[in-house]
Amino acid sequence: MKPEILEYNERQKTGDREVCAVLADEIETGLPDAESKIWHGHPVWFLDGNPIAGYSKQKPGIRLMFWSGADFEEEGLIVLGAKFRDASVFFNDVSEINHADLRRWLKKSRAIQWDYKNIVRRKGRLERLKQQSVGG
Repeated sequence: MKPEILEYNERQKTGDREVCAVLADEIETGLPDAESKIWHGHPVWFLDGNPIAGYSKQKPGIRLMFWSGADFEEEGLIVLGAKFRDASVFFNDVSEINHADLRRWLKKSRAIQWDYKNIVRRKGRLERLKQQSVGG
């Protein structure tokens, strides 16, 4: 795992630090070929330059976000807006993390993607990338 992500996690208070550590480990395992970095102040994982998953500290807790999560059709993920295709969930304790759900979402995050990488070039318009099989 990248040192800057470990540093981000270590800066969090104890309970949040544990949540961040579990999320980072699961994302690293579920997206082993993803590039990770601190982007806009928090950890984000990218596939081919496209943001896929990340987390950040917010008032309601640690927010796990999937950039294309609105199309995962998962009850556990909250879709807030209509312009972008992101969805997220908040955690305040490591015991709230359902590992089976998280692993399923990570599989879907690889298969279901909107092209955020080129959103500026397309003047704010998102296009869906070719969907891959989610698999087992």
